[in-house]
Amino acid sequence: MLSKNDIKDIKSLEQKKFRTAKGLFVAEGHKLVNELLGKFRCVLAVATNEWDRFGSRIPADRFEPVTADELKRASLLKNPQDVLAVFQIPTYSDRLNVSAKDNLVLALDDIQDPGNLGTIVRIADWFGIRDIFCSKGTADIYNPKSIQATMGAIARVRMHYIDLDRELNSIGNGIPVYGTFLDGENMYKKELSSNGVIIMGNEGNGISQAIERHVTDKLFIPAWPEHAETSESLNVAIATAVVCAEFRRRN
Repeated sequence: MLSKNDIKDIKSLEQKKFRTAKGLFVAEGHKLVNELLGKFRCVLAVATNEWDRFGSRIPADRFEPVTADELKRASLLKNPQDVLAVFQIPTYSDRLNVSAKDNLVLALDDIQDPGNLGTIVRIADWFGIRDIFCSKGTADIYNPKSIQATMGAIARVRMHYIDLDRELNSIGNGIPVYGTFLDGENMYKKELSSNGVIIMGNEGNGISQAIERHVTDKLFIPAWPEHAETSESLNVAIATAVVCAEFRRRN
């Protein structure tokens, strides 16, 4: 049974300041919780009888069977599912220049929308990109909306919040840094590396000037047919998918 304090503690994790202070985040739903169990330390799992097929065998510090009404009071969703879990936020020590030396990594420059962020993590997972480096102005991946949008991909993609300008400053000359721009080169006609950094910019402003100065290769995703009247730009998550797909197709 969940106490009033338990519910209060879970609800508090909707706010970043409490997630940061406690080092915890919430995940809800069958698929998402199952993906994360065993990957991150689970400090509390809460489930109704409809989901609880494992009971004490769930790899959690604490397991509480609850009624649907109890779960609804604790849930951060408008339409709660049958399971909720509280996980410890992981910490990673990887550096951008080290990861990008032999691998393709993403760098996010002030992505604001939690849904976009979660979707980008899911895209990275699909295309085998294991590290995403975020500016400190990027939305918190452990926001409940972002976590839900990852659909479990957060279990396989390491998220790093860094001083992006400083980290890019330390990148060696042999590591390419790509960014998408309206005045860039046609992505489909340009040589692309199997390693390096792909920077995706803010939804409204694109890549900031401070970060743009680190870009070695400016890419453009052409519309079809070329020069036709069309939308002003692509959603950042969609653009990420298009770019990552082309890099993987080449390499």
